[in-house]
This record gives sequence, structure tokens and C-alpha cells, in this order.
Amino acid sequence: MGKVKVVNVSRRFIKDKDTSTLALDNISMEVDDKEFVCFVGPSGCGKTTLLRIISGLDSPDEGEVYLDGIKIESPGPDRGMVFQEYSLFPWKSVADNVIFGPRMRGIKKKDALEEAEKYLELVGLQQFRHSFPYELSGGMKQRVAIARALANEPSVLLMDEPFGALDAQTRNILQQELLDIWKKKHITILFVTHSVDEAVFLADKIVLMSARPGKIKEVINVDLPRPRERTSPEANVLRDRILKSLLKEQNK
Repeated sequence: MGKVKVVNVSRRFIKDKDTSTLALDNISMEVDDKEFVCFVGPSGCGKTTLLRIISGLDSPDEGEVYLDGIKIESPGPDRGMVFQEYSLFPWKSVADNVIFGPRMRGIKKKDALEEAEKYLELVGLQQFRHSFPYELSGGMKQRVAIARALANEPSVLLMDEPFGALDAQTRNILQQELLDIWKKKHITILFVTHSVDEAVFLADKIVLMSARPGKIKEVINVDLPRPRERTSPEANVLRDRILKSLLKEQNK
């Protein structure tokens, strides 16, 4: 399963004894198992901070986060993380990057490599298993990062602007590939993005966040049928609604 519950989470960053920044202010929300949720909001509103807290890489000053009823207090293999930066080990091959997590959990290399083949096939990179990151394009590197996150068989995949550095064509292709992976793996995805178009195309639910300190301004259920047409009248109406809401926050 992959049900996430965030309860009254606040996070303050302290620079010195006289200076601090409230990044998140009393966030509460629930994400259902196998749901695809996108977080959208102005820069600096705490989207990444919230994702890091759910991953266990950061801790709230107040509140709790639960995965399937168990309180999150540290990172774990039940949560995979994909960052905007490719975060690959440059000295390791594609296959060795993918098996890093399973090897850290004590799985024998032979068995881990056999499992890695499934994920490399899933992202279409099995023929590049022996390549190194410097030999790959940006889109291919991000596919490796996704395969590495999936290799631990997480119930939740956390993605922090994973396609933000890619060109528009590659980004659109990877969005569709991610949806295909989501359908095949039946996992929960929490996805941070600055792109309203991306959120409307991908999400079951869009969480709109306010300007800092980050609060949940609105949760929008996206009822558009799949597969979605990016330029359908319904998508355009929803996109316009979200952009107007974001503009109000940015003007603050």
C-alpha cells in the first residue's frame, strides 16, 4: 500500500538566534493508495521541504507524517526519491546505479542485477546497462534515476521537479512514460512541479500551495479522462484557473 497522511506539519529554518524562516505552516492532507498527486505553488513555498519530510530526509518542527499508519521518522525503502538533479554515481554503470539500493539492503549482486533488468526494461534502457552517466542524455539519466528509485520496490515514489531541466519535447515524452510506469507498478506518486501544464496532464489531484509560509490553499480533483489531451477545452479551463490562483499568490 501507499497511503500518506500529513498531520499539522510545520517547519521553520533558523539562520541564527534572531533570524528564522517559516517554510511550512500547519500542513494537513491525505493521499490515497495508488494516487498521483502534484504539488504546485510559488517558488519558496515549501513544496520540496514537504517532500523531504515525507521521504524522511528532513523532520518537521511540529506535526507528524504517516505511511500506511506508521509514523515516518527516517528514510526507508518504502519511499523512493527522484530529484531534479540526476544524482547518479558517475563512476558506476547504469546497472550498478540501479542496484545500489538493493545492494545496500544486503541483496546479492547477481540477484540484484537480475531484478535491475526488469526496471531497465521498464524505462527502455536495457541496452545501455553497461554505459556510464556521462554517455547518456539528460532524459536517459533521469530514466536511470527513476529505475534506481523503483528498484527498492517502494510503495510511494517522491519526485521533486524531475523533468524541470529537460527540453520541452523530452519532458513531454517522459511525462507519458511516467504515467505508463505508474499504471504498471500501481504505486503512489507525489510530484512537485512548477509547470501547471505538467500537473494538469499527470495528476489525479493537484495541491495548490500558498506563498511562504507554505499552506495548502486548495486541493483540486482532476476529473479529466485518461489519456488526456493537453489542449482540450477542459484542460485549458483548469489550467487557467490554476494560473490565476498562482498569480494571486505570487503578487503577495
